[in-house]
Amino acid sequence: MFDRRMLQLYFICGTTDVPEGNLEQVLKSALDAGITMFQFREKGNGALTGEAKKELALKLKELCMYYQVPFIINDDWELAVQIDADGVHLGQDDQDIKEIINYFPNKIIGLSVSNFQEYDFSDLTYVDYIGVGPVYETSSKSDAKKPGGIELIRKMRLYDEEIPIVAIGGITNKNCEPILKAGADGVSTISSIARSRNIEQDVKAYLNYYQKN
Repeated sequence: MFDRRMLQLYFICGTTDVPEGNLEQVLKSALDAGITMFQFREKGNGALTGEAKKELALKLKELCMYYQVPFIINDDWELAVQIDADGVHLGQDDQDIKEIINYFPNKIIGLSVSNFQEYDFSDLTYVDYIGVGPVYETSSKSDAKKPGGIELIRKMRLYDEEIPIVAIGGITNKNCEPILKAGADGVSTISSIARSRNIEQDVKAYLNYYQKN
Protein backbone atom coordinates (compact mmCIF):
# COMPACT_ATOMS: atom_id res chain seq x y z
CA MET A 1 0.00 0.00 0.00
CA PHE A 2 1.38 3.38 -1.01
CA ASP A 3 2.21 5.98 1.62
CA ARG A 4 3.48 9.41 0.56
CA ARG A 5 6.24 9.19 3.17
CA MET A 6 7.83 6.56 0.92
CA LEU A 7 8.86 9.46 -1.35
CA GLN A 8 11.06 11.17 1.24
CA LEU A 9 14.32 9.88 -0.23
CA TYR A 10 13.71 8.11 -3.53
CA PHE A 11 16.89 6.65 -4.98
CA ILE A 12 16.90 6.03 -8.75
CA CYS A 13 19.72 4.08 -10.35
CA GLY A 14 20.90 1.69 -13.05
CA THR A 15 24.21 0.05 -13.83
CA THR A 16 25.34 2.91 -16.09
CA ASP A 17 24.97 5.38 -13.20
CA VAL A 18 27.44 3.53 -10.97
CA PRO A 19 31.09 4.35 -11.79
CA GLU A 20 32.53 1.01 -10.69
CA GLY A 21 29.59 -1.03 -11.89
CA ASN A 22 28.49 -2.61 -8.61
CA LEU A 23 24.89 -1.51 -8.37
CA GLU A 24 24.00 -4.19 -5.82
CA GLN A 25 26.60 -2.90 -3.37
CA VAL A 26 25.58 0.72 -3.90
CA LEU A 27 21.92 -0.13 -3.32
CA LYS A 28 22.72 -2.15 -0.19
CA SER A 29 24.68 0.78 1.23
CA ALA A 30 21.83 3.16 0.39
CA LEU A 31 19.28 0.84 1.99
CA ASP A 32 21.44 0.49 5.09
CA ALA A 33 21.59 4.28 5.32
CA GLY A 34 17.81 4.70 5.09
CA ILE A 35 16.50 5.44 1.58
CA THR A 36 12.71 5.15 1.49
CA MET A 37 12.11 3.95 -2.11
CA PHE A 38 14.19 2.59 -4.97
CA GLN A 39 13.65 2.74 -8.72
CA PHE A 40 15.61 0.52 -11.10
CA ARG A 41 16.23 2.70 -14.15
CA GLU A 42 18.37 0.75 -16.61
CA LYS A 43 19.12 3.10 -19.51
CA GLY A 44 22.00 4.51 -21.54
CA ASN A 45 24.96 3.13 -23.45
CA GLY A 46 25.94 -0.28 -22.13
CA ALA A 47 22.70 -0.81 -20.20
CA LEU A 48 21.64 -4.37 -19.53
CA THR A 49 18.83 -5.93 -21.56
CA GLY A 50 16.91 -9.18 -21.68
CA GLU A 51 17.77 -11.92 -19.19
CA ALA A 52 20.74 -10.03 -17.74
CA LYS A 53 18.48 -7.10 -16.87
CA LYS A 54 15.85 -9.42 -15.41
CA GLU A 55 18.40 -11.30 -13.29
CA LEU A 56 19.76 -8.09 -11.82
CA ALA A 57 16.26 -6.73 -11.23
CA LEU A 58 15.41 -9.85 -9.21
CA LYS A 59 18.53 -9.43 -7.06
CA LEU A 60 17.75 -5.76 -6.43
CA LYS A 61 14.13 -6.58 -5.63
CA GLU A 62 15.26 -9.16 -3.09
CA LEU A 63 17.49 -6.57 -1.41
CA CYS A 64 14.62 -4.08 -1.21
CA MET A 65 12.28 -6.73 0.18
CA TYR A 66 14.75 -7.49 2.98
CA TYR A 67 14.81 -3.80 3.96
CA GLN A 68 11.05 -3.42 3.36
CA VAL A 69 11.61 -0.61 0.87
CA PRO A 70 9.41 -0.42 -2.27
CA PHE A 71 11.09 -1.60 -5.47
CA ILE A 72 9.92 0.25 -8.60
CA ILE A 73 10.79 -0.42 -12.24
CA ASN A 74 11.26 2.53 -14.58
CA ASP A 75 9.34 2.37 -17.89
CA ASP A 76 9.64 -1.40 -18.44
CA TRP A 77 6.17 -2.36 -17.24
CA GLU A 78 6.43 -5.86 -18.69
CA LEU A 79 9.50 -6.58 -16.57
CA ALA A 80 7.71 -5.13 -13.55
CA VAL A 81 4.90 -7.64 -14.11
CA GLN A 82 7.29 -10.57 -14.71
CA ILE A 83 9.19 -10.12 -11.47
CA ASP A 84 6.24 -8.84 -9.41
CA ALA A 85 7.83 -5.48 -8.61
CA ASP A 86 6.12 -3.19 -6.13
CA GLY A 87 5.26 -0.80 -8.92
CA VAL A 88 6.20 0.99 -12.10
CA HIS A 89 7.19 4.54 -12.98
CA LEU A 90 6.18 5.80 -16.41
CA GLY A 91 7.18 8.78 -18.52
CA GLN A 92 4.89 10.88 -20.68
CA ASP A 93 5.82 8.87 -23.79
CA ASP A 94 5.47 5.43 -22.20
CA GLN A 95 2.55 3.01 -22.19
CA ASP A 96 -0.83 4.54 -21.33
CA ILE A 97 -1.59 3.65 -17.73
CA LYS A 98 -5.21 2.78 -18.54
CA GLU A 99 -3.99 0.05 -20.89
CA ILE A 100 -1.87 -1.72 -18.30
CA ILE A 101 -3.51 -0.94 -14.97
CA ASN A 102 -5.06 -4.40 -14.75
CA TYR A 103 -1.54 -5.84 -14.50
CA PHE A 104 -0.84 -3.75 -11.40
CA PRO A 105 -3.46 -4.48 -8.77
CA ASN A 106 -2.47 -2.92 -5.45
CA LYS A 107 0.82 -1.71 -6.94
CA ILE A 108 2.48 1.71 -6.91
CA ILE A 109 2.14 3.82 -10.07
CA GLY A 110 4.29 6.88 -10.65
CA LEU A 111 4.21 9.32 -13.56
CA SER A 112 6.73 11.95 -14.69
CA VAL A 113 5.34 15.45 -15.15
CA SER A 114 7.63 18.29 -16.21
CA ASN A 115 5.13 21.12 -16.69
CA PHE A 116 1.50 22.10 -16.29
CA GLN A 117 0.55 21.16 -19.84
CA GLU A 118 1.70 17.59 -19.20
CA TYR A 119 -0.21 17.60 -15.92
CA ASP A 120 -3.39 18.74 -17.65
CA PHE A 121 -3.12 16.07 -20.34
CA SER A 122 -2.30 13.26 -17.90
CA ASP A 123 -4.95 10.87 -16.63
CA LEU A 124 -4.07 10.67 -12.94
CA THR A 125 -6.92 8.34 -12.01
CA TYR A 126 -4.58 5.48 -11.15
CA VAL A 127 -1.45 7.49 -10.34
CA ASP A 128 -0.14 7.36 -6.77
CA TYR A 129 2.47 10.09 -7.16
CA ILE A 130 4.00 12.38 -9.77
CA GLY A 131 7.70 12.96 -10.32
CA VAL A 132 8.09 16.68 -11.01
CA GLY A 133 11.18 18.21 -12.60
CA PRO A 134 13.84 18.75 -13.48
CA VAL A 135 14.20 21.27 -10.69
CA TYR A 136 17.87 21.96 -11.36
CA GLU A 137 20.28 21.17 -14.19
CA THR A 138 21.05 17.45 -14.32
CA SER A 139 23.62 15.34 -16.12
CA SER A 140 21.90 12.04 -15.28
CA LYS A 141 19.32 12.30 -18.07
CA SER A 142 20.43 13.15 -21.59
CA ASP A 143 16.85 14.03 -22.58
CA ALA A 144 16.08 16.18 -19.54
CA LYS A 145 13.87 19.21 -20.15
CA LYS A 146 14.68 22.77 -19.10
CA PRO A 147 14.89 23.11 -15.30
CA GLY A 148 11.83 24.65 -13.66
CA GLY A 149 13.48 25.61 -10.38
CA ILE A 150 11.85 25.75 -6.97
CA GLU A 151 8.97 27.69 -8.53
CA LEU A 152 7.92 24.61 -10.51
CA ILE A 153 7.45 22.66 -7.29
CA ARG A 154 5.73 25.52 -5.48
CA LYS A 155 3.30 26.17 -8.34
CA MET A 156 2.60 22.47 -8.89
CA ARG A 157 1.71 22.10 -5.22
CA LEU A 158 -0.65 25.06 -5.47
CA TYR A 159 -2.07 23.61 -8.70
CA ASP A 160 -2.81 20.29 -6.98
CA GLU A 161 -2.80 20.45 -3.20
CA GLU A 162 -3.36 16.73 -2.68
CA ILE A 163 -1.28 14.61 -5.07
CA PRO A 164 1.99 13.27 -3.67
CA ILE A 165 4.94 15.00 -5.36
CA VAL A 166 8.53 13.83 -5.56
CA ALA A 167 10.97 16.34 -7.03
CA ILE A 168 13.70 15.27 -9.43
CA GLY A 169 16.63 16.80 -11.29
CA GLY A 170 20.01 17.93 -9.97
CA ILE A 171 19.01 17.47 -6.33
CA THR A 172 21.57 17.03 -3.57
CA ASN A 173 21.39 17.09 0.22
CA LYS A 174 22.70 20.66 0.03
CA ASN A 175 19.88 22.05 -2.13
CA CYS A 176 16.89 19.93 -1.14
CA GLU A 177 15.56 21.96 1.79
CA PRO A 178 13.86 24.71 -0.27
CA ILE A 179 12.26 22.01 -2.45
CA LEU A 180 10.65 20.41 0.59
CA LYS A 181 9.57 23.79 1.90
CA ALA A 182 7.97 24.50 -1.49
CA GLY A 183 5.62 21.55 -0.99
CA ALA A 184 7.31 18.41 -2.31
CA ASP A 185 6.71 15.27 -0.28
CA GLY A 186 10.20 14.08 -1.06
CA VAL A 187 13.16 14.21 -3.40
CA SER A 188 14.59 11.73 -5.84
CA THR A 189 18.22 11.50 -6.78
CA ILE A 190 20.59 9.48 -8.91
CA SER A 191 24.13 10.86 -8.89
CA SER A 192 24.32 12.22 -5.36
CA ILE A 193 24.01 8.67 -4.03
CA ALA A 194 25.28 6.58 -6.96
CA ARG A 195 28.52 8.57 -7.12
CA SER A 196 28.82 9.35 -3.43
CA ARG A 197 32.12 8.68 -1.65
CA ASN A 198 30.23 8.23 1.61
CA ILE A 199 26.69 6.98 0.98
CA GLU A 200 25.78 6.67 4.65
CA GLN A 201 26.80 10.24 5.41
CA ASP A 202 25.06 11.67 2.33
CA VAL A 203 21.82 9.77 2.87
CA LYS A 204 21.69 10.78 6.54
CA ALA A 205 22.15 14.41 5.50
CA TYR A 206 19.01 14.14 3.34
CA LEU A 207 17.00 12.47 6.09
CA ASN A 208 18.02 15.11 8.63
CA TYR A 209 15.71 17.59 6.90
CA TYR A 210 12.69 15.44 7.71
CA GLN A 211 13.77 14.96 11.31
CA LYS A 212 14.11 18.73 11.75
CA ASN A 213 10.57 19.42 10.49
